[in-house]
Amino acid sequence: MKKMLVIAAAIAALGAYGSAQAAGDAAAGKVKSATCAACHGADGNSAAPNFPKLAGQHAGYIIKQLHDFKSGARKDPTMTAMAAPLSDQDIENLAAYFSSQKVQGGTTDPKLLAEGEKLYRGGDMTTGVAACAGCHGPTGAGNPAAHFPSLSHQHAQYVEKQLKDFRSGTRHNDAGKMMENVAAHLTDSQIAAVASYVQGLH
Repeated sequence: MKKMLVIAAAIAALGAYGSAQAAGDAAAGKVKSATCAACHGADGNSAAPNFPKLAGQHAGYIIKQLHDFKSGARKDPTMTAMAAPLSDQDIENLAAYFSSQKVQGGTTDPKLLAEGEKLYRGGDMTTGVAACAGCHGPTGAGNPAAHFPSLSHQHAQYVEKQLKDFRSGTRHNDAGKMMENVAAHLTDSQIAAVASYVQGLH
């Protein structure tokens, strides 16, 4: 019960953060995104599987991540440098632009489909891993109000790295340590399977 209250409080705090943000200007964000295109693609659909797709991602989630990179709450040498000169308005504009783009489809490795789907939709009761669909939705669309990101069609390689970073504690900017707690109980093979599954999810 105590754990559920902590999670609920974290979600409420995130919602308050998102509601405090001014609406971004997508047209201005498109201009500003020229510096992002080399890694993330002109429309947010990155060609390289180690760089996340930003197209169609919830604006509130993008805003939080950019602020976290800027503050050091989330660490990545490249993104820290890219976020450092951004103003709050720049961040909102970029979020408005990328969230307005359409994510391009991906595919799931047929060999990993069964295990990935089982984990995503039902979790792992033996280790206490909750179903990913509980927060990220049955189609991977996420939850904008809670700033749970869309996972639909995200690169498997990127998702796999993030889950391993949460598991190791290298990444820890998740509300209430929800992702850290989930990833802590996932094996490498489970991470690979669920990452492949969301790449083809829609």
